[in-house]
Amino acid sequence: MSDTVTATRRAVVTGISAVAPNGVGVKEFREAVLEGRGGLGPVTHFEADGFPVRTVGEVFGDGTLPGVDPRLAVQTDRWSQFALLAADEALADAGVRPEEFSPYDLGVITASSSGGNAFGQREIAALWSKGPRHVGPYQSIAWFYAATTGQLSIRHGMKGPCGVAVAEQAGGLDAIAQARHALRRGDARAVLTGGTEAPLSPYALTCQITSGRLSDSADPERAYLPFDAAARGHVPGEGGAILVLEDEESARERGVETPYGEIAGHGATFDPAPGTPGAGTGDALRRAVLLALADARVRPDEVDVVFADAAGTPGLDRAEADCLAEVFGPCAVPVTAPKARYGRLYAGGAPLDVVTALLALREQVVPPTGPGVVADASYGLDLVTRPRPARLRTAVVIARGHGGFNSALVVRALTP
Repeated sequence: MSDTVTATRRAVVTGISAVAPNGVGVKEFREAVLEGRGGLGPVTHFEADGFPVRTVGEVFGDGTLPGVDPRLAVQTDRWSQFALLAADEALADAGVRPEEFSPYDLGVITASSSGGNAFGQREIAALWSKGPRHVGPYQSIAWFYAATTGQLSIRHGMKGPCGVAVAEQAGGLDAIAQARHALRRGDARAVLTGGTEAPLSPYALTCQITSGRLSDSADPERAYLPFDAAARGHVPGEGGAILVLEDEESARERGVETPYGEIAGHGATFDPAPGTPGAGTGDALRRAVLLALADARVRPDEVDVVFADAAGTPGLDRAEADCLAEVFGPCAVPVTAPKARYGRLYAGGAPLDVVTALLALREQVVPPTGPGVVADASYGLDLVTRPRPARLRTAVVIARGHGGFNSALVVRALTP
């Protein structure tokens, strides 16, 4: 394995997918985003009367997902099943047949923030109510953060660089950046990357409530309102996206004519500890954005659209808005947050934003935050709430993770 990064190697996206509350599959998801169609509603996976959260973003119903082999379903959590579905779509989209590659030329690098929480809760409940003989053998692996990476590696025979990033929402971008790094080192020809999440079990939701950042609204149209004066927190959701990231030269050699775009730059930082200088400001986030721009060799005035983290709480929205104003100038670049219509998907959310950004670059349309959001003028943002045709070549995707993680990714269209 080489430690040298070749600056001339470009990591391009050749396959994409989408599993979201407002659409499963890229076609359905894209149409929903452009139409501002939502996917939020009440909790149906379990009895949630005792929870303060009234609105979530669910995919399908509870139980085994359509398209997942029942024999595999008993071994995996819902979060891994989302990734299995998404990976199949991404590989087909890219035209990648793993059996035609050396196993060591293919890698898997994903992100997770809560792991197989529903699977783990079910097995622990069986332990306490029925005893150890009723705990299944897959409990030892299905809950683990790297389980999705392992399942994808086994399913597709991918033995190259593999790993998992755990940094809540920011981890989704960090995983893609690690995949890019592996390609630029020459350690692989293609990497499955991105992330998925299924954080809507009782235990997972209980953990999220402690953050104080979840919306308690029962109105799906008004529950998640980033950069709106009526913002009251975010709505948790499930789903995500897996992408096929390839070395550009290798992709061209196998006949790929028009990749979706290039992962051109990345930056990651940590917030200062509470009570220390700079805590609670957007300074660390600003440094992450500037690092990503520098890595991509892109000036702020060359960025055509920003896909915001969009926390949905006044303090965090203010810090992000201040960051964008300092980097790009007040109202200087269109800002959007389509997740307001389907929820915050944690480790799956940022990869889905990357897919949305790539589609925007291809179609030359900025997707909307959603018709329910009314931008608060005090934030100084050009917040897009309706589809907006525009000349788009470069996008920045921003993600923050609870605990102080910041990540930014530059996505660029490829010139013919």
